[in-house]
Amino acid sequence: MDVHDRLPEGATAVDVARAHAADLRVQERFGVRYLNYWLDEGAGKAFCLIEAPDADSAHAVHREAHGLVADEIYPVTQG
Repeated sequence: MDVHDRLPEGATAVDVARAHAADLRVQERFGVRYLNYWLDEGAGKAFCLIEAPDADSAHAVHREAHGLVADEIYPVTQG
């Protein structure tokens, strides 16, 4: 799960949806699957659930798709 602590000023839910769609378009090149995302628009934060071989691969997708890399990545397992 990655965390974007501060989205660009004025970013909206539509902007985040477009960024997620861009991730989906390039994810295969890096062996990554972006599964879902959540947005706290008021706090300017976003969270992405990702299947990836490693954090670098997850960062590479964001970097190529739209340039907004996550501030933190946490390995998580479903309970």
